Amino acid sequence: MSRLEAKKPSLCKSEPLTSEKVRATLSVWKGIVSSCYGPSGRLKQVHNGFGGYVCTTSQSSSLLSHLLVTHPILKILTTSMQNHVSCFSDCGLFTAILCCNLIENVQRIGLTPTTVIKLNKRLLRLCTNYLKSEACGCRLPVDFSSTQILLCLVRSILTSKPASMLTRKEIDHISTLILKAFLLTIPEKPEDHIILGKSIIVPLKGQRVIDSTVLPGILIEMSEVQLMKLLPIKKSGALKVALFCTTLSGDLSDTGEGTVVVSCGVSLENAVLDQLLNLGRQLVSDHVDLVLCQKVIHPSLKQLLSVHRVIAVDRIGVALMEPLSKVTGTQPIGSLGSISPSSYGSVKDLCTAKFGSKHFFHLIPNEATICSLLLCNRNDTAWDELKLTCQTALHVLQLTIKEPWVLLGGGCTETHLAAYIRHKTHNEPESILKDDGCTQTELHLMAEAFCSALESLAASLEHDGGEILTDMKYGHFWSVQADSPSAVNWPDLLSQCGCGLYNSREELSWSFLRSTRHPFTPQTCLPHEAVGSGSNLTVDCWTAKLSGLEVAVETANLILDLSYVIEDKN
Repeated sequence: MSRLEAKKPSLCKSEPLTSEKVRATLSVWKGIVSSCYGPSGRLKQVHNGFGGYVCTTSQSSSLLSHLLVTHPILKILTTSMQNHVSCFSDCGLFTAILCCNLIENVQRIGLTPTTVIKLNKRLLRLCTNYLKSEACGCRLPVDFSSTQILLCLVRSILTSKPASMLTRKEIDHISTLILKAFLLTIPEKPEDHIILGKSIIVPLKGQRVIDSTVLPGILIEMSEVQLMKLLPIKKSGALKVALFCTTLSGDLSDTGEGTVVVSCGVSLENAVLDQLLNLGRQLVSDHVDLVLCQKVIHPSLKQLLSVHRVIAVDRIGVALMEPLSKVTGTQPIGSLGSISPSSYGSVKDLCTAKFGSKHFFHLIPNEATICSLLLCNRNDTAWDELKLTCQTALHVLQLTIKEPWVLLGGGCTETHLAAYIRHKTHNEPESILKDDGCTQTELHLMAEAFCSALESLAASLEHDGGEILTDMKYGHFWSVQADSPSAVNWPDLLSQCGCGLYNSREELSWSFLRSTRHPFTPQTCLPHEAVGSGSNLTVDCWTAKLSGLEVAVETANLILDLSYVIEDKN
């Protein structure tokens, strides 16, 4: 068939970052993500013009999944964000804002892209080496014999998501539940390679947040009528379990394009039903106490099992199959043939439970590495945001087991890192440049752009017009409320730094964050008591933030290196 219209030529644009339209697009995107950042970040409502679901959020993962981005350069940035968030769950906004700041600042200093990329890599290596070093002044070790730092980490994540609409008391309660749920997923008898269990989030919308709870094992939701039909099991030992991932309804499977040859006088339905009943008799003879099926169980098979006091639960769904297999130790059965004894598993006990208006069948495992987090919130929007936040917190805790460190939050890591970079580039430029072919002047220009990007990122935490300061000893972030009198001593207006580690009663001097100041050496060794006094600290996941820093710089380098954008308009 011939084409109905002539093929359009591809659109080729050179030096895309010189275009005012491109700069405006990046500026708008930066404004969106910057305004979402931190505990007082502004919420965004995302919806299409044809109605449907309205997403209210300030989280990067929700924004990215609901926003349609068409601009090629913006697609590079958002794809990098999505890849980072899919791997680490946290620090998506941090990554996006820092990347935009770097691109914006570099365009003002007039260096060639090659020089910028080369120096960006050097400065990134300087940052990562420092953050990984024992002398790092913004990194705390995580002591797993105490819950203080872990609770601070979870509480910091919950506090930074205002769309969850939690009070301080509710944040403390949910933080404790998340940490408890996480600890329940750690095996009691760890081997060389620890395999963590899973926390299943069970929705209870329309209930008080404070009613949320954690239970070991799995909760299977069912109606009150279904629960009343289940016979109680009176058995002193463990209960034998069979788990089916195929249908037990007696329906014939789809043959596709093939044909089924049936002998004269043979009823397929009766033949399948006989096979199901034979299967039921084997389950009874094998002394199975509980039959769980992902799909539907035929009423006749249910009746047979019920007569022999075997509990049958169907329509479990695919989402619970893997956790059920872990909890019970079963091998999911996918056929109606003879069952191998090794396919069976067991549970310690089972009971019924009611939470709010919902009824559940509760499987209590022999060893709890699977637990159920019953999560309550006032409405659907707040619950959706809280669920996503809890998933992020659980993932961050898993990352912290692998690399047991946290970074100081509240903007303090960013301002401290900026002070450290200024000090190193001012006092030891030769050790940074080596044989790169760049001059010290170029290094100082690039270092100032890099540090300014970090400081602007920290300043994005302030959304109410307050003043941002940094102290000249530790290089931490300090915020003063808007409309505060300027002709007073700073200690009278300041209480604590952003992370909560230092207070204004110490002998400190401050300067405005974006003011010109002589480079100073930030104190790099944290006080010993800081590690043990983490009850009210704001901290971030070390692994996620380090990755976010690397992704932001590498993505900025990629975008700055673009010479042409070629679009196919067909």
